[in-house]
Amino acid sequence: MTASADAQQPSPEPVVTAKAVAQTNTLVAKLWNYCNVLRDNGMSTIEYVEQLSYLLFLKMVDEFENDPWGGRDMSALVPAEYNWKALVGRRGVDLEQHYRDTLEHLGRHPNTTIGTIFAEAQNRITKPALLEKLVVDLIGREEWTVTGTDLKGDAYEGLLNKGASDTKTGAGQYFTPRALIDAMVDVTRPGPDDTITDPACGTAGFLIAAHSYIRDNHMGKMSLDERKAYDEGRKIWGNELVTATARLAAMNMLLHGIGKSDGPSLIHVGDALADKPSGKHATLVLANPPFGRKSAITVIGQDGDVEKEDIQYDRDDFTATTTNKQLNFLQHIMSLTAVGGRAAVVLPDNVLFEGGAGEKVRRKLLEEFDLHTILRLPTGIFYAGGVKANVLFFDKKPPRADGKPHTTETWFYDLRTGQHFTLKQRPLTRAHLDDFVASYRAGEPLSSRVESEDENGPFKKFSYDDLIARDKVNLDITWMKDPALDDADSGLAPEVIAEEIVRDLQSALNEFTAIARSLGAEVDVPEAEVE
Repeated sequence: MTASADAQQPSPEPVVTAKAVAQTNTLVAKLWNYCNVLRDNGMSTIEYVEQLSYLLFLKMVDEFENDPWGGRDMSALVPAEYNWKALVGRRGVDLEQHYRDTLEHLGRHPNTTIGTIFAEAQNRITKPALLEKLVVDLIGREEWTVTGTDLKGDAYEGLLNKGASDTKTGAGQYFTPRALIDAMVDVTRPGPDDTITDPACGTAGFLIAAHSYIRDNHMGKMSLDERKAYDEGRKIWGNELVTATARLAAMNMLLHGIGKSDGPSLIHVGDALADKPSGKHATLVLANPPFGRKSAITVIGQDGDVEKEDIQYDRDDFTATTTNKQLNFLQHIMSLTAVGGRAAVVLPDNVLFEGGAGEKVRRKLLEEFDLHTILRLPTGIFYAGGVKANVLFFDKKPPRADGKPHTTETWFYDLRTGQHFTLKQRPLTRAHLDDFVASYRAGEPLSSRVESEDENGPFKKFSYDDLIARDKVNLDITWMKDPALDDADSGLAPEVIAEEIVRDLQSALNEFTAIARSLGAEVDVPEAEVE
C-alpha cells in the first residue's frame, strides 16, 4: 500500500516492553483480587467483568474529555448528570441508586458501541459499600487511557481469560486459547485489503488478534485512511448471540483501540444463523463456533428436508438440512466468505465424520472450496470437557468451467496424538504450535510443503481422490501411534493419565448423547468439569 505523506499520520504504536508486561500482570492481579471480594457477595466472574466494563467506560470517557491534547466533547453521549464525576462524588445508597439510573440511561443508544456495552445493563452489586470500593479504590485510582490501549486492553483480556475458568457459569465456552488464536492468525496473515469477521465472536479474541497482526506488520505502509478503516472498525466486525457476552466483546475491542464509543457497534447481537449474508461478505473469516447441538430450530436447506423444532432457519444457501449447530455454522461461514477469501474455523470431530448432512457438507467443501489444511487439536486445551476439535483452513474459489473440484490435496497436521495438555499444569502455548506454523508455509504454494520424514510424523497429505473414496468422506484421519501406548512407563503423571481418561469418557458420552438426540431422545447430560 502507498504510504501517505499526510502530516496527520497517527503516532507510532507503543512498543511492548518487559515493564509494560509487568504493569499488565499487576493490573490483572489487582482486578482479580477485587473479583474475589465481589464473589463473596454472590457475583459470578462474568457479572463482575460486566460491572467493571460499565465503570471503565465512564472513567475512560472522563479521561478523554479531560485530555488537553486530544479530548473531545462527549456530553451528548454521556451528559453531565450521568458521567463519571457525577458518580464518583456520591456515596452509600445514593451512589447505588444513581448507578442504576446511569445504567438505564446509557442503554438508550441502539446500534452504537455504547449501546452494545450498556444493553439491558443491571447493577449486580447489591451492597453499596462494595460498589463504592470498586468505584473509588479500583477504577478511580487508575488512569486507563494515558499509557496506550494495549496495556489496559491486555489487562482486560487477561481478566476475561481468568473468567473463562469459571466453569460453573459456562464462561469458558466464549473463550478460545490465545495461543491457538495467534497461530491461526499467523498462518492466515490478515492484510490491509482484508475485511475480517467472526460470526460467533465471544469476547472478540480473533478480531483483536487480527487487528493486532495488521498493526504490527502493515501499519507502517498503510495510508491514514487505511489505518482509520481498521481503527474505526469499518473493515472488521463480529456477531454474538448472547447480549452479556457481546458487551464484553465491545468493551474488549474498545480497550484495544478498535472502534469508537459513539460510532456504529462492531459487534452485532443476534443469531448469526438466522439470515444468509446479504451484501456483506468477508475475505477472512476466523471463528470457533460454540460446541454442542442447538435445540429448538427448524432448518430447511437446498435438499428440501426439514428437521423440525421451534425456530426456523430458512437458508436456501445451505446444502444440507441439519440441526447440528457446528455443521450449520460451517455452512454459514462457507456462504459468508467472499470469493477469493479464506477461512479458519475450529470445529469438533463430529463435523469430520458424521454421515447424512455431514457427508453432504464435506463433499461440497472439497469440491467447491479448497480445503487445503486440517489441524488436529490436542485435548485438554478447552474449558468444555471432553472436546476433540480441529481447525479447518479453506479458500473460496470461483466456479470452475471444467467442473473439477477445487481441492486437489489436503494436508493434515496431527497435534493430538502423543500430546498431553491440561488447563493449569501444562497449558497450550504458542511455542507448541511453532512447528505447525512453520510447516504450513503461509504465503507459499502447497507444492512447497514437505511431509514429515518419519512415517509417524505429524504432517501428512491426502489427495482429493483419497478423501472422496473414504466411507462417507470421513475426514477424521489418524496415522500416528501414541508412544505412550507402547511404553508401559510413559513418564506421565498419574493425575494426567486420569484426567485424559475422564476426557475420553466425556467425549464418548458427548458423541452418544448427540446420536441419541438425533434419534429423538430427550437427553440432558451435564458437562463434566475437568481442570
